[in-house]
Amino acid sequence: MEFVLYLMLIILFTKLAGDLSVRLGQPSVLGKLIVGIILGPAVLGWIQNGEFIHYFSEIGVLLLMFIAGLETDLDQLRKNWKSAFAVAVGGIILPFLGGFAIGEMFGFAYHNAMFMGVILSATSVSISVQVLKDMNKLNTREGSTILGAAVVDDILVVILLAVLMSFFGTGESVSIGLLITKKVLFFAVALVVGWFVVPRVMKWMAPLKVTEAVIAAALMICFAFAYFAEIMGMAGIIGAFAAGIAISQTSFKHTVESKLEPIAYSIFVPVFFVSIGLNVSFEGVGSQLGFVLLLTVIAILTKLFGGGLGARLTGFNNHSSLIIGSGMISRGEVALIIAATGLQSGLLQQQYFTSVIIVVIVTTLVTPPLLKYMFRDPVRAKQK
Repeated sequence: MEFVLYLMLIILFTKLAGDLSVRLGQPSVLGKLIVGIILGPAVLGWIQNGEFIHYFSEIGVLLLMFIAGLETDLDQLRKNWKSAFAVAVGGIILPFLGGFAIGEMFGFAYHNAMFMGVILSATSVSISVQVLKDMNKLNTREGSTILGAAVVDDILVVILLAVLMSFFGTGESVSIGLLITKKVLFFAVALVVGWFVVPRVMKWMAPLKVTEAVIAAALMICFAFAYFAEIMGMAGIIGAFAAGIAISQTSFKHTVESKLEPIAYSIFVPVFFVSIGLNVSFEGVGSQLGFVLLLTVIAILTKLFGGGLGARLTGFNNHSSLIIGSGMISRGEVALIIAATGLQSGLLQQQYFTSVIIVVIVTTLVTPPLLKYMFRDPVRAKQK
């Protein structure tokens, strides 16, 4: 029953830390992320990473992105697709070059330096989504662009990783054509199923004489989309997000949203936030402190200005461009998965793995306060 103790500690301390964070003028998610570092192996060692944490955190991030999909303004997303694409491309090119340059500077082999660029190119929008939700900014023009850019970023980075693995990885070669075909197929199927099948499934299950049939149907659709996304080479969170958008177009949107949020935010989402901090370990980092600091600075600045440049070139003003760039900084669970993949395929050297993980966590911790700061009213900020 140790997992029950873990769950109790996570729920208690994430709520306390989230409240303290808000009282200090920061987004609640910052406190929750820090709690993971404190409770985990890096500091107190009260909670260890394991199957329970892994599965609960997976469900947590899927539900988080599913709810984001439910709350997304589809018209706003459609209007900003050009900006989203430009932000994603800018947010990949600059970080890739920055990561590659750091690798070259520290004497990495060519393929190891390129992989460092791939890690910095990744974006995890799940943390930004929570901050945007907390501030009621999810359906602003900037919020919609961040969401759209994160989807495009996921596609391009996976293709980039596949190209690198096919040329330099120690595992099986990857067919780039097949990879792109699977991604196109995912979006085609998701569009058709979301438009024609999802509303019918919801209407069919809603009258069933069982408890919470609507929520059961919504969760079934969410997990089915997420699983399909994974087998098509996409991140599961993209599938969950697409499922949320599909259900948001039905009459069941508000019912699902009001009943699902208590489940997600009381148990599963807190475990996801804590799980990120549990990956931190400071063993052997002292000798690579310069590498960690430099890579962290490059990781933050290249995403901020790379994504911001894409936004600026597609009509956003300087302030909005910086907001969008800030929302793309977090590498989160996406970069953690890429780093683990790189380690297995020989693209990431073992001795740098811990340092890279720390950089990923720092970018994730920086995003909430920076995004909130950037979203402040510029007029009021000048008056202060």
